[in-house]
Amino acid sequence: MARFADYFIVVGYDQEKAGSGEGCGKIIQRFPKKDWDGTAFPQGVEMFCQPGGWRLSRDRKAPTFFTVVLTDIDSDRHYCSCLTFFEAEVNLQGSKSIEADGDEDEEAEEDGLIQPAQVFAPKSLILVSRLDYPEIFRGCLGLIYTVYIDSLSFPLENLVANLFTFQVPVAGGSQKLFSLGAGDRQLIQTPLNDTLPVTCKSVALLFQQLGIQNVLSLFCAVLTEHKVLFHSTSYQRLGEACRALEALMFPLKYSYPYIPILPSRLLEVLSSPTPFIIGVHSMFQSEIQDLLDVIIADLDGGTIKIPECIHLSVLPEPVSHQTQTALSLVLHPDLEIADNAFPPPRTAPSNLKLLDKEVRAVFLRLFAQLFQGYRSCLQLIRIHSEPVIHFHKTAFLGQRGLIENDFLTKVLDGMAFAGFVSERGPPYRACDLFDELVALDIDSFKEEEVSPAKLQKHIRELSEQLYRNENPNPHMAFQKVPRPSEGSHLRVHQVPFPLLDDEKVEKLLQEGVAKHATVSPSTRLERKCVVPAGPPVVSIMGKSGTVFNSARRLEVVRSCISFIFDNKTLETEKTLPAALRALKGKAARQCLTEELSLHVQQNRAIMDHQQFDYIIRMINCALQDCSSSEEYTVAAALLPLSTAFYRKLAAGVNQFAYTCIQDHPIWTNQQFWEATFYSEVQSQIRALYLNTPEEKGVITARLKDAVTTPAVERGEEQTAMDLAAEQLRAWPSLSKERQQELVKNEESTVFSQAIHYASLMVYLLVPLDTSKNKLLRNTPVADWESGSNSIVTNSIAGSVAESFDTESGFEDSENSDVANSVVRFVARFIDKVCTESGVTQEHIKSLHSMIPGIVAMQMEALEAVHRESRRLPPIQKPKILRPALLPGEELVSEGLRVLLDPDGREEATGGLLGGPHILPAEGALFLTTYRIIFKGTPHDPLVGEQAVIRAFPVSTLTKEKKISIQNQLQQNMQEGLQLRSASFQLIKVAFDEEVSSEMVEIFRKHLQRIRYPQSIFTSFAFAAGQTAPQLILPKQKERNTGFRTLSKTIVKGAKRAGKITMGRGSQTTLKKNDRGSRMTWHEDDDISISDDGEPPPPSSTLRASEKSTMEQLVEQSCFRDYQRLGLGTITASSSRSKSGEQFRITAVNRLYSLCRSYPGLLVVPQSVQDSSLHKVARCYRHNRLPVVCWKHPRTKAVLLRSGGFHGKSVVGLFKSQNPSSTAPASSSDSSSSLEQEKYLQAILNSIPIYFKMNGNNTLSNRSLIGLSPGSDRRTSRIPKMTPVHLDIPFSNSFTRGVLEYRDKLFTHSNQKPASKERVNPQGVWASLRSSSRLSHHPATVDVGSRLAGKDLAPPAGSNSLQAQLLKQQAAFYIFGEKSHLRGLRVDSSLNCELVPVDFADTRQVKASFKKLLRACAPSATSSDSEDSFLKAMEDSEWLLQLHKILQLALILVELLDSGSSVLLSLEDGWDITTQVVSLVQLLSDPFYRTLEGFQVLLEKEWLSFGHKFSQRSNLSPSSQGSGFTPIFLQFLDCVHQILEQHPLEFEFNQYYLKFLAYHHISNRFKNFLLDSDYERLEHGLLFEDKGDKQARRGICIWDCINRMHRRSPIFFNYLYSPAENEVVLKPSISIPSLNKWDFFTDETLSTGPCYDWRTMAVRSDSSEEVDTLSNSKRRIVWPCYSSVSRAQPDAITKLLADIERLEGELHQAPEKWQTTLDRVRMSIQEDLAQEGNLRKQSVTLSGLIPTSSLQAFQRRSMLHLPDGGLGEDRSTNTANGINRRAATLYNQFTPKSEENRSYEGILYKRGALLKGWKPRWFVLDITKHQMRYYDTGEDTNCRGHIDLAEVESVVIATPTIGAPKHISEKAFFDLKTSKRVYNFCASDAPSAQLWIDKIQNCISDA
Repeated sequence: MARFADYFIVVGYDQEKAGSGEGCGKIIQRFPKKDWDGTAFPQGVEMFCQPGGWRLSRDRKAPTFFTVVLTDIDSDRHYCSCLTFFEAEVNLQGSKSIEADGDEDEEAEEDGLIQPAQVFAPKSLILVSRLDYPEIFRGCLGLIYTVYIDSLSFPLENLVANLFTFQVPVAGGSQKLFSLGAGDRQLIQTPLNDTLPVTCKSVALLFQQLGIQNVLSLFCAVLTEHKVLFHSTSYQRLGEACRALEALMFPLKYSYPYIPILPSRLLEVLSSPTPFIIGVHSMFQSEIQDLLDVIIADLDGGTIKIPECIHLSVLPEPVSHQTQTALSLVLHPDLEIADNAFPPPRTAPSNLKLLDKEVRAVFLRLFAQLFQGYRSCLQLIRIHSEPVIHFHKTAFLGQRGLIENDFLTKVLDGMAFAGFVSERGPPYRACDLFDELVALDIDSFKEEEVSPAKLQKHIRELSEQLYRNENPNPHMAFQKVPRPSEGSHLRVHQVPFPLLDDEKVEKLLQEGVAKHATVSPSTRLERKCVVPAGPPVVSIMGKSGTVFNSARRLEVVRSCISFIFDNKTLETEKTLPAALRALKGKAARQCLTEELSLHVQQNRAIMDHQQFDYIIRMINCALQDCSSSEEYTVAAALLPLSTAFYRKLAAGVNQFAYTCIQDHPIWTNQQFWEATFYSEVQSQIRALYLNTPEEKGVITARLKDAVTTPAVERGEEQTAMDLAAEQLRAWPSLSKERQQELVKNEESTVFSQAIHYASLMVYLLVPLDTSKNKLLRNTPVADWESGSNSIVTNSIAGSVAESFDTESGFEDSENSDVANSVVRFVARFIDKVCTESGVTQEHIKSLHSMIPGIVAMQMEALEAVHRESRRLPPIQKPKILRPALLPGEELVSEGLRVLLDPDGREEATGGLLGGPHILPAEGALFLTTYRIIFKGTPHDPLVGEQAVIRAFPVSTLTKEKKISIQNQLQQNMQEGLQLRSASFQLIKVAFDEEVSSEMVEIFRKHLQRIRYPQSIFTSFAFAAGQTAPQLILPKQKERNTGFRTLSKTIVKGAKRAGKITMGRGSQTTLKKNDRGSRMTWHEDDDISISDDGEPPPPSSTLRASEKSTMEQLVEQSCFRDYQRLGLGTITASSSRSKSGEQFRITAVNRLYSLCRSYPGLLVVPQSVQDSSLHKVARCYRHNRLPVVCWKHPRTKAVLLRSGGFHGKSVVGLFKSQNPSSTAPASSSDSSSSLEQEKYLQAILNSIPIYFKMNGNNTLSNRSLIGLSPGSDRRTSRIPKMTPVHLDIPFSNSFTRGVLEYRDKLFTHSNQKPASKERVNPQGVWASLRSSSRLSHHPATVDVGSRLAGKDLAPPAGSNSLQAQLLKQQAAFYIFGEKSHLRGLRVDSSLNCELVPVDFADTRQVKASFKKLLRACAPSATSSDSEDSFLKAMEDSEWLLQLHKILQLALILVELLDSGSSVLLSLEDGWDITTQVVSLVQLLSDPFYRTLEGFQVLLEKEWLSFGHKFSQRSNLSPSSQGSGFTPIFLQFLDCVHQILEQHPLEFEFNQYYLKFLAYHHISNRFKNFLLDSDYERLEHGLLFEDKGDKQARRGICIWDCINRMHRRSPIFFNYLYSPAENEVVLKPSISIPSLNKWDFFTDETLSTGPCYDWRTMAVRSDSSEEVDTLSNSKRRIVWPCYSSVSRAQPDAITKLLADIERLEGELHQAPEKWQTTLDRVRMSIQEDLAQEGNLRKQSVTLSGLIPTSSLQAFQRRSMLHLPDGGLGEDRSTNTANGINRRAATLYNQFTPKSEENRSYEGILYKRGALLKGWKPRWFVLDITKHQMRYYDTGEDTNCRGHIDLAEVESVVIATPTIGAPKHISEKAFFDLKTSKRVYNFCASDAPSAQLWIDKIQNCISDA
């Protein structure tokens, strides 16, 4: 029974304080005066009864009633019911004298005696109670108010006293009638079960106000501990809403601030950090708007506002959906029938109170679903004297499969759930509705999901139970409470509320209390019962979460374990990887723990080293793959095993398994230790109370509880909970002694477990090698912190500092550091669990004192173990394979044992194509003078013993970083190294334990040293295999010399530049005193070093040494190419040479005084003096003045290149100033630019004008076809006719074309390159994009051709535009950067046009390359979807840059092809300029598409013209910071794109390009080591000195390529068949038609990069390759392992290899492949000639393969050409042709002995049609009945045969034209066959007659 009311209070308006601004209230009276025992008087009542603040009012308001909830310090709630009414305040004029309390609601009277100003003050009556009966309290307060206002004759004192004396039963559903004694009769109805909340109809109202979705959001917010704030204009509604929201949480209880009505004074509570449920009046709306982390619900408006910063976790699916459906079923029952054609008659509106219960039933059911099975995850720690229960959260979440769900996780972490566990955990207590519901079987919930009818029925049943709980008695007794008369509050002259008589109330109170005391309290005994356990969690999940194919996996794990214990090493090796993979499944991990514990029981815990190693690996794997969820169960099960398994290291030294599994973060997770400790304690306590002694070992019980296998538990024995329930039931009946004994037993059980666990933790936390530990433990610190609430946050960080300060020793400080952190961690754990489980303080203290001792002992024991384990013979690791080295390559560091980890490329790990797991591979990492090499074997034994090699040249290393890798095999963290190479390779290795970190550091130091050789002579190209003679090398200056010294050096250096002498046979020695400065320059410097200072005057006489220099210069390929192009001869004078050449070759730069980065010989206009070149050079960056580099053979237009113009910036002024001239700067300035203009004029004059100025253009008709580059090949194969003179004046269309083109292309130069391609398809190169293969539409004419004057047809009316004709196609175009062209003034009279160009600068290239590297060799697999590679490829913008370069090159090609000359003047003239100029020449001139020509092109444009290879490729120490800028690689990629589109036009193949791409940065060859000819000269490398053998050091790439080419057709393109007439290539360059180059992504793990082994002197393994081919028909080719081109060579390579083999078998000297190929080609062409199929001859590709083009050494071994390229009339007989050709290849191997040669000899045979006579060796063969002929008698290769069956006659003939002169006429005879006539002639008449007879005999025989 409980007191009905605790206090009654009267509160009024406080006038004394009223002056202070805000009004406030004061307590006028309170009863009783003294506080009750155990129920303190609530503070702050006067604020809460006027939540909006105390304000006077001008009109009379009706009385109001609401209930305020106050929570006291013990978190008990007090319900304060407030009834507020208004009384008249003292008149301001003072016309009435009234008592201080004031009067009640006065209204102005009607009779005119209006009082001047009436003001009303509020007064409140408050009833405080711990019971929650708002309606009863409303009645009681109303009664007191009625007695007062209607002046009824009941003393108020009696009413008040009765409030306190009345006792109410707490629960049980009884009804109680009572009366306050004012003629009232009231009834209190207690609920049946007071644990269920009473809501009346508040929940239903809440849903009506806010709607389903909003309430669900609030519900989730409250459960996940967010702040919720209601506002409304009604206090009553606020109270109801808060009550409803709290009731929905049942069975959880809300334990944070709960203030349904918050007074204005306390609004700052809203910014408190804790969660809350609060209601405020809407008048404070503006104040609450800026709360950032509060969810605000507007009850009147029906909306909720969730701030952006709040992430609201929502209910998990499918529960969320089910709940919403159920709610709409309940709240909107008419939804179902809304669409019915005949809706049923209106049903009565549902009772709100019933509806309220139905909604609550839905939520109750929701909780039952969420918490289902929670009891199986409770861990019982103590039973007596008070049950202590812990909830195993991770087990619950893990087994329910809800780890990912943040909603449930947050709920379980919350305070409410902690309360739920402590309240509902005990197994023996009173039960309620929820306990029954949650124990329901999962199937019943499943059924309801399926049928809504069942669901409705269930909800209705639940709601009825809830309703009955509140209204148990259907028959309500009669109630009567008097109410005040209508309008009573408006009465005038109402007396104020009287003061009550204190004494009287007190007296009555005492009497009432005394009377009750005599009556014995009838306490209702709670019915306790055993709580139903409900289904275990496992069974809930079991139905849905079956593991795929799990039985098979378990079998693998089991068999693997049994192999290990049976010592079957081989089988183990085979099954282990599969078992490790299987351990990713949960079932397999549990199976592992069960199997291992069985082996422990069979006493097989002691193992040999190999077994130990395997078991450790499996345990590690199981631990690593655990998700954080069931991690606990597996780790917990493995704990006892880790202390059971051990191996003997030495006498008395055993190593236990735990020393090898310490690297998992789980061991540092305190929650894990708690959970496992508690489950262990539970099983111990269970054992304590089980009457039967436990037969099995602790471990099984332990496992069983951790894994909770339902079968065992349900069937045989009682669970700990069942036992506890029995014990709790019996507890009260036990004697005191027995009770104490039980408590003591339990306490000591827990205590012993704590000791056990302390030592277990020490085992797992103290590392085997204390020195290493710091490294290991510092990394996962972040995980620990997130892992649990109170883990080792500062354990290590803090203690490092302490220990070093406090300890003086060296050794100690390290160890004690580890010790301290372990001690602290264990101590914290002990504190927590022992206090929670009620261990006595003395015991806890003793434990604390034990811990440091245990740690110290363990560390001592481990020292021995560590020492011995180091001595162990290493586990049989695969033996280290030594890599094969190149000639001259030496090992720098012995192999470090490593594991090659798979990176982001998938092929090696099975990837998309499947296939074997080649990686991870075990092996060693080697560093040689040239490469970094990994060589090892795949770890997966199923792959076999193949070698895995991954290597790259040291010089290509772009990034090297230390990483820590999760070792896939040992499952622990190891230090590793990630090395990224610019050759698109990535080596990611984890070092083995045997590799110490010092060794790694040494390796890295060596690596850095080799990466940047001190001088080029120490680089591999020179150091290879020969001791370099000591060179007197210029000392390298430090890079950071000051600006002053720098400029001085510059000037000095430039002055000295002319004084270098070249002695024959001597190395270039600078004079001794000059040795100080070796010139270098970087584009990053502010001043270009080579520009400044006056060059010395060119010497007039050539000294002897210079003569030799000249001879050598003339031998350079540069000069040879100028000769080939007819670009003039070497002349020093400006006089016209006799031939009338326009250009001459000047040697003015032979000593590199004019321009350091140019070649020694330059082509300049004939008319320009050498002396003026110096002045011209000053206008260009780095003195790179415009020089000619190519001349168009047909149009004679020339291509010039130069550096960018100097702008007139400060630097420009500085550069163009002429120190020697006395004139002021401006004049020298103008003189320079004047020279520049003169020079341009000279160039213009020298240009042969290919078109006349009157517009009559001499263009061949080809150029009028105006094909766009991509249009069909066939049409462009029209044979060239003689040029026609077209007298069509050029229309303005041309100029318009030029102008449009300029605007389109070049105006937006600063735009982002990306937008170029995508945004404006109409803008740039619209036509290039639309060049579909067959488009002849006028719109698609290429802009370039428009620019070149190739409009399709002049538009009508062109004659009127004669005026513009002079300004048509300019004779000369200058392509430059926009910014530089501004400074260039071009005379308008010059026929010259400036075109600004937008291009990617080196920074963009560098960035793009970086992204490309990452895309092609990612360091880890990306988490994104499959298209990630293509996306990364696109993001790198590499293809976009190729597109731009090709685009520019194509325009230049078009211009040159139509007769305009072009000067390209971009950046410094050595990057983009070089790319474009080279591409233009490659596209226009077939010579450069041969092997020889391409070499010339590279030597001329790239090497001689000073492309800075070593800086761009980051090869030298000076370029260390600048990174890779692969300008040359980009060029090669462009060539690759062209080669892919025109495979017939190139003599070299893709492999050749890849070879160059790989080796231009590999330091293998000397060619690419320096930045210009000047530097090569300085190092004595420019000329190969014939005299001194020693001087020819360094390997030259061209020699190497030529050698390899002679040896095998490795670089040769079998399709090479250049078109005679169409020499200009116009590839399609739209981005879709550019392909990724497979150089970027291919790798061959079997041999390492093929670009190295192919260069070895050994003939490339063809012999063994062929053997394997012949022996076994089948071979496996793996995509990233084998070299596909070698495993499946194309047909020709294969045939050549076969020939070679057969030659070997016949012991013939091998013939060169090229001669073989030529012979075959000849014979094929002859065959074709015989067939008379001439047309076909022009089409056959290279005369070898008329159909598919199988490219040698190319991954895509089939490359299909567009049909057009093969001629239209491909008839069927080409197929026979192929067979016949194959036959010709093989026929030659029929040995002569077998042939039946009836007669043989030499005859002259006349060739087909117009060909001459040739002697051939003829053989007459009777058996085969044919006449064969050979080139010579020794020849085995038959060139053809005449079938004798077809011969009609043989007759003597007369000689024809061209017959051999010296032979008599009688020797001629004709052989007539059915197809044609053959003309023969013998050596003389008799032999002719002999032949005729022989042939006739043969015919007659036939």
